[in-house]
Formats: sequence, C-alpha cells, structure tokens
Amino acid sequence: MKALVYTGPRTMELREVTEPQPQSEADVLIKVAGCGICGSDMHAWHGHDERRPAPLILGHEATGTIVAGPRAGTRVTVNPLVTCQRCAACTSGRENLCAVRQIISMPPRQGAFAQYLTMPERNLVAVPDTISSEISALVEPLACGWHGVRLAEAALFTSLEEARVLVFGGGAIGLGAALVLARRAPREIWLAETSERRHPALTAAGNFKVFNPFSEDGPGPASVDLVIDAVGFSVTRAAACQAVKAGGVIVHIGLGDATGGLDVRRMTLQEISFIGTYTYSVADFNDTATALFNGELGAADWLDVRPLADGPAAFHEINDGLANAPKIILKP
Repeated sequence: MKALVYTGPRTMELREVTEPQPQSEADVLIKVAGCGICGSDMHAWHGHDERRPAPLILGHEATGTIVAGPRAGTRVTVNPLVTCQRCAACTSGRENLCAVRQIISMPPRQGAFAQYLTMPERNLVAVPDTISSEISALVEPLACGWHGVRLAEAALFTSLEEARVLVFGGGAIGLGAALVLARRAPREIWLAETSERRHPALTAAGNFKVFNPFSEDGPGPASVDLVIDAVGFSVTRAAACQAVKAGGVIVHIGLGDATGGLDVRRMTLQEISFIGTYTYSVADFNDTATALFNGELGAADWLDVRPLADGPAAFHEINDGLANAPKIILKP
C-alpha cells in the first residue's frame, strides 16, 4: 500500500509499504478515507518527539471504511487510543490514563497517513450517511477540546454561561474547544491566533473575538475565568497566568514545549487551578461524535483537503505559517 512515511526531521516520503496486519483478534482492517495533520504530527516532524522515532507512519485523526467482517462497508471514525480495558483507569471511565495505552502513530502501531489501518473494532464509531468523511475526521481533535472543557467546568467557581474565556491557538483543537464552549454560550470567548491567514475561517466558525496577540489587544490582565492553552509553549503559559483571574482555571492541552512559563507564585497566592489534559475518554470521544454529527459544533467547513502525496508540502506550509485552514486533511 501507499503510505506517507516520516523518515527524519522535516522529511517525509510517499512509499510503498506492507499492508498492516491485525495485532489481535479484535482488530479490523480499515480503508482510510482521510486523516488530519495534528500538532503532535508537526512536533514529530520537527524531530522533537522521542515517542515517534523515524521511520514511522504518522497520523491519528482518521476516518475510513471497514473492509471485511460483519460490519464490512461501514463508514467509521477512529478513536486512536487503544487501552487495556481492565485497569482502574479504564474501568473508571478514564481510559486516556491507562498505563499501557497505545495510540496509532506511535510504535508499535503505525499511523493513518496510509491507505489502510488496523484498529480494534471497539474503537470505531459509525458515521451517518449525511456526514462526509472529511468532517468525520474532525471527531478526534474536537474530542480533545471536549475533554478539556468538561474538566474545566468541574473546576470553575462560576458557570460556563457566566465565564469569560480565552483560548490560545486557532488550530482544530483550540477552535474545537471554542466551539464546544460556544454550545454553553459563555459571556465572551477570545481566540488568540498568531497566523492572520486563519482569522477569516475562525471568525466565520463562531461568535469569537479573534485576535493576533503579537499585534492586537486581547483581554486584560486577571480578567478571564478560564484559559485553554491549545498551543503549549512557555510564552502561552506565561500569558495564561497573566490573563486568568484569581480563582480561575488554566486548561493545558498543547504540547509545544515541556518547561517554563508558569508563574507558580501567582498561581499559589491566587488559587489558580492548572489542569493538564491528554486526549479524551471513550465517553468524551463518543459524545463529541454525536454532537458533531448532529450539527451542534457548527458547519465544520474550515477544512482544507489534500491528496496524501501532497503531505510533505502541507507540513512545510503549516510550519511556515502559510496554511489558511485550521485543519488540513490528507486523503490516500
């Protein structure tokens, strides 16, 4: 089969590779219809993710069609987290914290920038005929925002409806978090995105105050109840600590870099909650799929769809800040 293979820092090649084989009796073969480029794919492409060594097929925001078995022909979106289903985390509904979790695009599981993929059938959610494959590929990144918002709501002193919110990052995870929040109609949602090429799509996606934090004023210091950092660099963590109110909440989803930025003294003296979030639970993923398919998260028309062969150029375009769309989907 054809696959886009990460071969080293900033290099990818379209190669002929062996078709994936089931890793257990629970696995089914899926013909991939599309897979989104995630920030974690970019992190690996830069050579900054030791969990994703080259050569490797990246990509985990996948959608496709089951090839064989009782559900052959069923269009599905893929929950890429494979967990044990037995540990305390799994049995308590926090599958994303399973100690032996696997995710496609990390060894031993190859990713979905390829023509075929194997996954346990329990990880697949059926896609209605009314929903395109491209839109169904958004469930995974949107579920990250759904999970973060759910954790934030539990920690906030105020209701989401009364909250002022600042989101850092106009990619699919940041925009997704803003769209999930918009279902609850907070007082304000500020959306910070440094690439002004994305601003028209972000503005059209919802009633957000979109701004470039490098050149435009956003919310003032200590003025927002909730910050969602979908970027995760030291500079965004520092800005989050400055923007959040006493008693407020910072939800950290982005994995830009590992250290720096937190004003621990202010967070301590002002009782600011900091919540690290990773992916989602099974319930979060399924609830996101239902909301997206029911139209609760908007038209989801902020996509750019490219052939898989154009993947290397798309990675460079995202890296250089030239991508207009919050999400690029690659189709085998």
